[in-house]
Amino acid sequence: MAKHQSDRTTLDLFADEKRPGRPKTNPHSRDLQLKINKRNQLKRDKEKGLHRVELKLEAALLDDLNQLADARSISRSELIQELVREYVSAQRSVQLK
Repeated sequence: MAKHQSDRTTLDLFADEKRPGRPKTNPHSRDLQLKINKRNQLKRDKEKGLHRVELKLEAALLDDLNQLADARSISRSELIQELVREYVSAQRSVQLK
């Protein structure tokens, strides 16, 4: 069977053929890029004085938080910080009385 240049229906004939695509803009592999980006994010957070806290929530509560954050046009993280800040200040005022 002859291979015609415009025939793209028989994929096995063209499996080894290099096709032009998106140019490679980063010399690192994707896995290494993700590690570098995560390391940089942690450095930025540390410079801002932020600390990582892991939290497990029920699915319904998480959905409620997402909806509330979307309604306020802020991230879920910002919403949780705001709610915790309000709770802590309310508890401080109760203790001072």
